[in-house]
Amino acid sequence: MNVSLRPLTISLHALGGQGGGVVADWLVETARAAGWIAQSTSVPGVAQRTGATVYYLELFKRADTVAGTPVLALMPTPGDVDLVVASELMEAGRALMRGLITDRTTVVASNSRVYSISEKSSMGDGRLNDEPVLDALSVAARRLIAFDMEQVASEHSSVVSSVLLGAIAGSGVLPFERDHFEQAIRLSGIAVETNLSAFAAGFLGASGQRELQGQRLLPETAQLMDAGISRLLDYQDSAYAQTYRDRIARISRFDEEGELLTRELARYLALWMSYEDTVRVADLKIRSNRIERIRGEVSAGQGQIVAVNEYLHPRTEEICESLPAALGAWALRTSWARRFLDRFAKGRHIESTSVSGFMLLYLIAAQRSWRRKTLRFARENAKIEAWVSLIERTAESDFDKAVEITRCQRLIKGYGDTYDRGWENFSRIMDVSGQCTATTIAQLRSAALADEKGVALGELLAGMRPTEGLAA
Repeated sequence: MNVSLRPLTISLHALGGQGGGVVADWLVETARAAGWIAQSTSVPGVAQRTGATVYYLELFKRADTVAGTPVLALMPTPGDVDLVVASELMEAGRALMRGLITDRTTVVASNSRVYSISEKSSMGDGRLNDEPVLDALSVAARRLIAFDMEQVASEHSSVVSSVLLGAIAGSGVLPFERDHFEQAIRLSGIAVETNLSAFAAGFLGASGQRELQGQRLLPETAQLMDAGISRLLDYQDSAYAQTYRDRIARISRFDEEGELLTRELARYLALWMSYEDTVRVADLKIRSNRIERIRGEVSAGQGQIVAVNEYLHPRTEEICESLPAALGAWALRTSWARRFLDRFAKGRHIESTSVSGFMLLYLIAAQRSWRRKTLRFARENAKIEAWVSLIERTAESDFDKAVEITRCQRLIKGYGDTYDRGWENFSRIMDVSGQCTATTIAQLRSAALADEKGVALGELLAGMRPTEGLAA
């Protein structure tokens, strides 16, 4: 063997029952199918969840061997690992403490948690804080890819191992084709369809930040794409994140060298696709990091009880929009149904830190699984699609104007009256966009942001007649 060459090294850390051995086997099969030499070893973790099983793989390109079979190591060496994979966040932290993660290492980890015995047995809240671990990994590693792979696996009725394999493939660290990884899953013969579905979701979660339509993105664009995909995975699911990526791909073909249009669309499309409906509002209000932030803001001591009272005022329109599309549309146009729903459209205080208040918000947040069937989703999806189509039509002849139309999305935010005002101003600008230059659209947007009542925008729009809108 040419001693100047070295193998690709992978350290895989997984808890019992998370399929670490399956991932290792898939990786070995993938490498061998691509004509590489592959070796896998493992060291089991000890009892009572004080450590995960560590699988170590070395992969060597067969064409690089001069004669015979190369001698491969049995355990990872600190400072000499190309890829660290962890099925759980704190296991990635353990790998960092062992010196396995350096500036040559890409880390692929699920940021989900399986709490340790010491965390569970604490008299109070013994959970460790995730943020310092993520921060340390970001600093130490060459690149960190982390998202909730357990959640993704659950969405696809699969297990985390298939999502991990997809994220490994999507990371681009290993020089193998996607087909090689998928073929390894097929050859296993176990839950092939669900595993392939979860693999695709994991691939998307890791690869969205790297390239679009086969073209590698600039770092700033890649970072925005990654943030957008992570946001939409958290908001809905991997299929929704794929829709985001597909919409951007439609527009990126018009982009110029600096990727300005792609970057702006990645930013504003993610914001619009994660619009604040009742499900989103309820979900955000019961998140543990929000409660921790509130406790910090009021300087609550250890053991002190903090009660959080939420003021909620759902309007009749918002209630209808939370219903299945056909039923919600019927209720909005039926006077007696609206009068009945008006009884529930009133302000109320809910203590989100109480059992009853938390459960109410939790049940509302749990409706995420059927969000696509609601009237609000149908309406927002139609608006978003019309906006993207307008950008697409405009970019064919006027790139700068397409950029300004993209930026107008910043007018749409919040919910209730705030959303309605923003949408009205946005629509008025889109309606006259056909007769405007890029500079004029930028001026109209600035005027719309100048005051809530839209007086400045109305003055600029005076004399303009709608010639093109979102429905064009």
